[in-house]
Amino acid sequence: MGTQAIKFVVRSIIDTHYELCQDRTMTKEKKSVKQAPASDDGLADALVTTAFVTMAVINKIGAENDLSLSLIRVLGILSDRRPRMTELADYLGLEKQTMSGLIARAEKRGLVARAPNEEDGRATDVFLTSDGSKLVKRLHVQGKQALAPLIEQLSASDQQLLQQLLQRMLETRKG
Repeated sequence: MGTQAIKFVVRSIIDTHYELCQDRTMTKEKKSVKQAPASDDGLADALVTTAFVTMAVINKIGAENDLSLSLIRVLGILSDRRPRMTELADYLGLEKQTMSGLIARAEKRGLVARAPNEEDGRATDVFLTSDGSKLVKRLHVQGKQALAPLIEQLSASDQQLLQQLLQRMLETRKG
């Protein structure tokens, strides 16, 4: 499994786990919980367990690098894009004030910077600094190493199949 594929799988699992938790909270509040067919329980359990194991790895790496899970997610998102502050807050499901504080702390550490958006000067873009990019690369290596024992249990063809299946599952949330 290539570096980008692992990065995609890890980021996708994190994002999916977060959205699943958010969706459960919303459905509980509405009191209209839709039950998945019983035959889906094994798959759902396996996905949730995989998310929990992956989150444990990411949390451990975060602790080793003095990074919160939210900041790890921000750095991961910024690794390949330059979103507006509001887009970043929306994507992460955070309030604007919470996002501003998180970005301010990351700025003080020299990991991210802000600049006016080129198309709309009233909006602010967030992007990685050189130090932030170096940290993301290091975190990526650490994540790949930590997940290797799990991934290596699968044959190369099973790894490729799992990657394809996860990507197909997650394509629906892009739209």
